[in-house]
Amino acid sequence: MSETTIVNESATRELADAPAAVGERADLLAMLAHQRHFLRFTTRDLTDEQAGQRTTASELSLGGLIKHVTAVERTWADFILDGPSVMGDFTTMTEADWVRRTDEFRLLPGETLAGVLSDYAEAARRTDGLVATLDDLDATQPLPKAPWFEPGARWSTRRVLMHIVAETAQHAGHADIIRESLDGARSMG
Repeated sequence: MSETTIVNESATRELADAPAAVGERADLLAMLAHQRHFLRFTTRDLTDEQAGQRTTASELSLGGLIKHVTAVERTWADFILDGPSVMGDFTTMTEADWVRRTDEFRLLPGETLAGVLSDYAEAARRTDGLVATLDDLDATQPLPKAPWFEPGARWSTRRVLMHIVAETAQHAGHADIIRESLDGARSMG
């Protein structure tokens, strides 16, 4: 059994330990778990070198996508709790800030696939616990300043969770293309 397989199985067991969600919360978490599975599944049986390899013109690699989705999920979970200050003002980002953000999409020297999968499992466990225990899915926060958000807009916790599901699904599709380009393996279909 590969280290990646062990990490994926460990993530599944850890997610089972999250507080039980019911109703709409259970539905949201089931959809998110489904998309997380497809994203993680694209990394099955890969080496760290393969997980860091680019197979398209973009900076994306499978390890980098896992890192990015982990950061997205963590940041939006923090947003639910603490509002836009956790994201900063994207309109004031410097070139150095954008370089650091680009590194989020790559597996950097010293990073391992097992390590990024473990970080992802921890972020997932935290989000799942948060969703199961939040008081109100209708609670809103103002969005941070960013060119891609409408000024003054607010998102409910529910909408943030739907955004995490959509982001994870979108990147699971990217990961499937990258994996198929890497070695012909397909994850979806």
